[in-house]
Amino acid sequence: MRKLYYKWRYYRLGQNDYRKCMGILFPRNIIDLIYTNITVVVLSVLFTVFAIAAEKNYIKASFHGVTIIVSLIISVFSMYKYRQYKNGKQISNRLVLALILLYYANVMFIGFYLAVWYMTEKIAGIFIGILICALFPYVVSPVLYLCLTLAVMILYITAVILFKNPTVWLLDMQNALFAVAISLIFGWQIIMHRMISALNISKLETENTIDALTQLKNRRDFMQTLQRYILYHRPSDKFMCIAILDIDYFKNYNDHYGHPKGDECLCEIGKALNNLKKSKGIYTARIGGEEFAMLWHIENYSEANDMGIYVNQIIRNLNIPHEKSLVVPYITVSIGIHIAQCGIPHDINDLYNSADKSLYNAKNSGRNCTIISS
Repeated sequence: MRKLYYKWRYYRLGQNDYRKCMGILFPRNIIDLIYTNITVVVLSVLFTVFAIAAEKNYIKASFHGVTIIVSLIISVFSMYKYRQYKNGKQISNRLVLALILLYYANVMFIGFYLAVWYMTEKIAGIFIGILICALFPYVVSPVLYLCLTLAVMILYITAVILFKNPTVWLLDMQNALFAVAISLIFGWQIIMHRMISALNISKLETENTIDALTQLKNRRDFMQTLQRYILYHRPSDKFMCIAILDIDYFKNYNDHYGHPKGDECLCEIGKALNNLKKSKGIYTARIGGEEFAMLWHIENYSEANDMGIYVNQIIRNLNIPHEKSLVVPYITVSIGIHIAQCGIPHDINDLYNSADKSLYNAKNSGRNCTIISS
């Protein structure tokens, strides 16, 4: 079932690509939720006015009033979450899924009410098609889409049998089956198109944030991630570490061994930092030339110094010869670390400049060392 969830033949995506596409499409679903719920509010207000003014039926008016309240709550909450997303905060996929299901349940109830009890018999069956087509804008999973579509059809047919005249059962069931067929054929094609579009966007974003030589993240992604670090951990009693690493006397290395060897050296250091990311969960990036960057969180200052010593040792353990180094005859790095308190507003450029200043102090202190500022 899990394999079917991620590798449906319409998508032809693996689990990782599927999740990347979801990350792109879920924010769009938030916008769809806002627009569709506003539409539901407008329609429900009109139905409420008609129930009160024309029919004097306050029970119907109360029913529509509940629909209006639920739709407004979903709309306002969706707007709030989308505003957070625009400010750099990630939206939980489960939250968006819950909003979609809540919206759909809301529309389904009003749809059943109109189609089964309120509208004329000939027009009522057509409403089920509109109800099923409400699924089109939302991309969650093909299995869930299929289940929701079939659930609507079964519930609608059940309601028709229980509450409508048997003389119109056949017409309503034909309408329901036709709507499901149209939904499955055209709806999945629309979803597939959106999924392919999201996959292309995902590949383009990946290409724009990866350093081609070392396969680490690049400077652009580093600055974006630094901004997310500030937003996601506010407020917090933890500390945030921004480290910049510079290979000691790398120009001398290139001049002596040649640029191809210099590229090999950068790749070796990139692999070491990537392994550090996997083992310690530390964000790593190449931000230009022979400079690398790291981001992580600590509970106290001593952890930052320990990490600096650990990274220095990792690079020394690579034992890459460097005869022209004025420190030791193998590759070493200088590290500048800036520690910032989480929960306090920071400017990412100020944080970067502070870490860069610490790196400058490390170079002036003899290199092959770590200098920390706060």
